[in-house]
Amino acid sequence: GLKVSKVTATPRGGKMEAANFEYHKQEDPLEVESFQGEKRKIIQPTSLKDPKFENLKQALVDWINTTLKPEHIVIQSLEEDLYDGLVLHHLLSSLGGVKLAVEEIALTSAAQIHKLEVIMKELDERLGVPDSSLIKWDVKLIHNKDLLATIHLLVAMAKAFQPKLNLPANVQIEVVIVEVSRSGIKSEVQTEVLTEDNRKTDSDSSSKSEREDPIEQLLKLEANKVNTVKKAILHFVNQNVANLGLHVADMDKQFADGVILLLLIGQLEGFFIPLFDFNLTPVNDSERLQNVTLALDLLNDIGLHLPSIDPQ
Repeated sequence: GLKVSKVTATPRGGKMEAANFEYHKQEDPLEVESFQGEKRKIIQPTSLKDPKFENLKQALVDWINTTLKPEHIVIQSLEEDLYDGLVLHHLLSSLGGVKLAVEEIALTSAAQIHKLEVIMKELDERLGVPDSSLIKWDVKLIHNKDLLATIHLLVAMAKAFQPKLNLPANVQIEVVIVEVSRSGIKSEVQTEVLTEDNRKTDSDSSSKSEREDPIEQLLKLEANKVNTVKKAILHFVNQNVANLGLHVADMDKQFADGVILLLLIGQLEGFFIPLFDFNLTPVNDSERLQNVTLALDLLNDIGLHLPSIDPQ
């Protein structure tokens, strides 16, 4: 019969999206800890619009729909339709002849994660990836609707179960890797290979120097991903100003007068900014602007040039 799981998935997803758009003022301590030392990979917005990337996504959707047509399962979105394990379970069953002891439709988050764990264990054996460090997906990423991990998994499945399937070759995308540690936030741009090139050629690296700043790129993402970045930055700021008895809850508002920014620079660079050099309690726009201008001058002096940032 017709599976309704994918129909019920849409409103569930809708609720989650709505929750993601709220920027929570209260920092969840568990959430904060989860950032520490963790690397997050986020696809560059420019790569999301790359026609080769779009073609690969469509090819995977078509492949899944063709494979699961006898079971009347139709998917539309790689992000929204694979996270609960239903489609992956049917793919594994159809392509690999594997029957797993999992429930057909998992509605709770815990049930979905359990189902994915069983599927992943079986898949890891079937796909035979020799080095586990090369596996670019896991239960958490798939359940969190991580597009990058989902595509890596599907490409690996297609190669293992249907090696003659003609997926678009040589699809590469740029990802920003954001890492939060005690000393700061590192972000770097890397090229990630999704499908191999049939003909090996030297990659063109001339465009690297013209690349936009990774954080600028990140802030063009949809709201829930921007919030992930904002929370990481907020966590980093609070770690460094806590010993001054300060706590930042709203980055957009609390940085506007330059006070927190100046104190943060002092903390990070280990120098004291005399109180007569800036306005600790600015009362008007010109005093706020004076603070921000001083902060940018200090950053310039220590070698951090930010020509694209206007103090205003």
